[in-house]
Formats: sequence, C-alpha cells, structure tokens
Amino acid sequence: MGVYYCCTSLESFSLAVLAYDRLIAICFPLRQHAINTNTNMLCILGSIWALLIACLVFACLIMTRLSFCDSVEVSSFFCDYTPVYKLACNDFSLQWSTAVSLSLTILLGPLTFIIISYASILIAVFKIKIAGNRYKALATCSEHLILIAIFFIPKLSLYVLGFLFYRLDMDMRLVTLSMSTCMPPCLNPVVYALKTKEIRSKAQMLFCKTKVRQGGKNSSIS
Repeated sequence: MGVYYCCTSLESFSLAVLAYDRLIAICFPLRQHAINTNTNMLCILGSIWALLIACLVFACLIMTRLSFCDSVEVSSFFCDYTPVYKLACNDFSLQWSTAVSLSLTILLGPLTFIIISYASILIAVFKIKIAGNRYKALATCSEHLILIAIFFIPKLSLYVLGFLFYRLDMDMRLVTLSMSTCMPPCLNPVVYALKTKEIRSKAQMLFCKTKVRQGGKNSSIS
C-alpha cells in the first residue's frame, strides 16, 4: 500500500517540478541556469520526498487502529486504502479524512500548480513576436503535456465517476483503477523515446517500409 501510493504521489509531484522547470526556461531564459541550479533542484526534490513519505507513513500507521471483524477480502487488485478501511467494524472517520485530504493534495495540488505554470507560459509565449520562436517554445512542452494527460485524466476520471454515481460498479472501478495504474508507466517510455530524433526517424523508416510492403502485396494480388 505504502509503496504504491508513494510512487503515485512522487510521479504527480515530479510532473509539477517539470512544469516549474519549463516555466523558468521559457519565462526567464537568461536566468534559468542561475535559478535552476543543482542545489536548488535537490532541495526541492528532497523536500517533496520528505513531505510525501512522512504523510504516507502517517496514513499507513493509522490503519493499524482499525479492527476487522467480518470479511477481510479487499475489493481491488491490490491493498487499496479506501476498500481496506471500509472493511473495518470500528470508526474509520480519521482514515476517511486522511484519504480525502491526501487525495486532494496529491492530485489537485500539483495539477493546480501545473495549470498556473502553463497559463504563465502561454502569456510569455504570446508576447514573442516571431511565430517560429513561439512554435519552438511550445514544442519543448509537448512531451510534458502528453505525460500530464496520461497521468491525470485516468485518475481524475475515476474520482469523477465515483462522485457522479456515488457507488461505482465494482467491475467498472477495477477496470478504471487498473488503467490509471498501468497506463502511465507503460506509455512514459514511449513518449520519452519518441522525443529522441534517432528513434523517431527509425520508427518512421520502419513504418514506411511496412507501408511499401503492404502496397507491393496488394499490387501483386491485383
């Protein structure tokens, strides 16, 4: 439980740190290396790690206060926080409050910072007079925006569906949760790989060869 939520929360805040890096690079290009020094970035990352680990350790420790009288079968494919405390036969209001506050902090906190960062980036980009420079500045953010969409859209969809339907169908919840858990780690390497020009050019060559072969087969059949 702790490892899963630690990895998820670190990925969420890592996307926020990348948005901060893009913000400094585009809005303050001449001061980027003076602001984003190795020491400053290590302090930011270290603070995030320490804060998140402390919060998650507290969230896991308070689960030991619960008593489980009846079923101990968790309705999930891993030791999920909410399904576990809902199995308790004593009061779990503290666990509920912790789950809600941490969910808002881990998801909406970084997402709000990312939205504000990109709003500032767009304002700075539209002040650039040359259209080519605007495109170059926005192109540097494309991979990061794809990663943001891959991470946040499935997880927010799960919370929105749960809010709209209150009691979400168990099968639908498991499918949505598994997709939101498995999709980002699987697609992240693809996005970063396609960012490399050599890999992108080889992928285009392979696609063109496949297309030519299929065209040759169709012409020979006709």
